[in-house]
Amino acid sequence: MTALGPAGPPAPPAPGRTAAAGRSVATTARGSLFGLAGSAANALFGFVLVAVVTHGLGARGAGAVFTGVAAFTILSNALKLGADTALVRFVSRDLELSGGAGVPALLRTAVWPTLLASSAGAAVLLCSPGLAGWLLPDLDPGQAAALLRLFAVFLPVTTVALVLLGATRGYGSVVPFVGVEQIGKPALRVLLAVPLVLLAPSVAGLSAAWLAPGVLGAVAAWVSLRRSRRTHPGTAQPPSQSREFWSFAGPRAVSSVFDITAVWIGVILLSVLGTGTEAGIYTAIGRLITAGTLLQLAIRLAVAPQISRLLAGGDEDGAHRLHRLSTRWIALFSWPVFVILAAFPGTVLSLFGPGFAGGAAGLLALAVACLVNVGVGNAQTVILMAGRSVWNLVVAGAAFVVQLGSGVWLVPRYGVLGAAVSWGLAIMVDNGASALLARYRLGFRTVDRGYVCAALITVVAVALPVFALRTFCGDRVPGALLGIVLAIGAFGAAVWRYRLPLGVGEFFGALRKRGSENSR
Repeated sequence: MTALGPAGPPAPPAPGRTAAAGRSVATTARGSLFGLAGSAANALFGFVLVAVVTHGLGARGAGAVFTGVAAFTILSNALKLGADTALVRFVSRDLELSGGAGVPALLRTAVWPTLLASSAGAAVLLCSPGLAGWLLPDLDPGQAAALLRLFAVFLPVTTVALVLLGATRGYGSVVPFVGVEQIGKPALRVLLAVPLVLLAPSVAGLSAAWLAPGVLGAVAAWVSLRRSRRTHPGTAQPPSQSREFWSFAGPRAVSSVFDITAVWIGVILLSVLGTGTEAGIYTAIGRLITAGTLLQLAIRLAVAPQISRLLAGGDEDGAHRLHRLSTRWIALFSWPVFVILAAFPGTVLSLFGPGFAGGAAGLLALAVACLVNVGVGNAQTVILMAGRSVWNLVVAGAAFVVQLGSGVWLVPRYGVLGAAVSWGLAIMVDNGASALLARYRLGFRTVDRGYVCAALITVVAVALPVFALRTFCGDRVPGALLGIVLAIGAFGAAVWRYRLPLGVGEFFGALRKRGSENSR
């Protein structure tokens, strides 16, 4: 034993564990920065694509395109069977325990079932013209069936690519995922969509422009994974992990369906129970909410394999500290975004064109819910990397029931606002329950001195000036611009003044240090 005894002081952490925890912080900081750049690019290209499609086809045509995108995204995320998240956890664990020798077996375990499942899903779509008419009632039945077949053709390759990218994240690098999913594919979609809108705008053409980059993305994912495997050949072949792999991936497969459905179910409900115009407005709101969670997504991509490796190596204290730091960074820089969205929702939505400002109440509801979302950090990631995929399933399932039940009742009555409120309720249920489980069942504490400091800065430096200007100037462009300028100035000054308790210096200090090979 390394401790002195019950009455003695706790033993200092082993040098190896201290070094590993320090490398994990550095890797997370570096990966988060790159992931943030990728998420920003993804949001920018996403805004441009929505603007191009809505201006080319109008809200009704755009609603049809993005309803197809919603259904496709839900299916591809469901048919990967949770294997991508499982690979993040199991590949990172294998690197810690055997140096990567078990990765080939893990890939065989993951890829073949997902390829078969996605091919079967594509076959069902190709043979179900009636489903197209139900999903896309605003289109001619023949046009709707052709559009559904188009999405079906690309389903297997996109699904397998997501699984391969999960394996690359397990190696500790976010570069392949960010390069493919957040920069490459979004940029290609815009490059393909712009000439189509200018020359021959159509629902089928713009849907194809959204789908086609997935083929190149799959090739890039495969090449990146091969490169990672060559740099980590491993030393000793571990025993088969197939049974444990699917015991984890099975519940995650179902919960991932709930997660992605939460983002897109509002579009589908509005298309079926409301109008195509409302679906288009709600899509724009979804883009804004996604933009507000850029940093949270970026840190999630970087922190997941690091927490998994620390837990696999027995360094629970290092994993807990990494979670507290990453949550503080997320809250500090994400809360101000949602405060501004809540203060000026109509002004922000007007950027998409006339008619979109009618969704201001919906954006306000979701902005409030997302204050809770970013405030708990990546509690779901902690639960998953600790191997508790069943917990994650139960929480996600409860949130889905809340969203679907309230959505079916609210959408026909309140349209966009009803869809937004139902999603907001699901967000608070999912994140609140995950935070409680991470804290009281796994011991991952979130609130500390730095966290409280971040909350106070958000209230004093951002919320007070922004809502004061909203009160005096209304939800209009001059008030929004002045409020953003004042908030940025006050926020920057406060962060500099309290940089030590906030841990900002530690974040940027980690960026300056040489990280592990996985972060290069």
